[in-house]
Amino acid sequence: MADAPRITYVLVDGENIDATLGTSILGRRPRPEERPRWERLLQFAEELWRQPAVGLFFLAANNELPMPFVQALMAIGYRPVPLSGAAGEKVVDIAIQRTLVEIRQRRADVLLVSNDGDFVDQMGDLLDGRRVGVVGFQEFRSSAFLELTTQGLATFDLEYDVQAFRESLPRIRIIAIEDFDPADFL
Repeated sequence: MADAPRITYVLVDGENIDATLGTSILGRRPRPEERPRWERLLQFAEELWRQPAVGLFFLAANNELPMPFVQALMAIGYRPVPLSGAAGEKVVDIAIQRTLVEIRQRRADVLLVSNDGDFVDQMGDLLDGRRVGVVGFQEFRSSAFLELTTQGLATFDLEYDVQAFRESLPRIRIIAIEDFDPADFL
């Protein structure tokens, strides 16, 4: 195992990102062309820490497997993780939490793609010298992650840092004065 190359696990909380995009940003269900370019996320992860990335895409499937989406994920290099459970059970959160615990036993770095604070404890446990980051929408990211940034947690914006969207999203954000372009508002 010591000879195996170090990798980055990219854990995608697809439900959280889709819900944030639809409910909080667009105010409606996103159209396919408005959803993230998931292949760009894997590319970003590989370029970020200059090592191979393994993408795990968690989704609640219950009784219905969205086969076209699953096949598309596989075609771009993800391992879909379709989950089912009892009504009201947060199967995606449970699975990601268990996966983060398991990663502690491996020689790997982690990028969690979620705004959900339910993973703060497990992410904090991974800040043991490895590279750990969270990707999401900065204005909707759980403030609980902020405390972990002082311990080394890196934060990335899915639109601005990863550049995972084909077109700009209708977001309102704080703009650093050095990045302000009045033409964007005229």
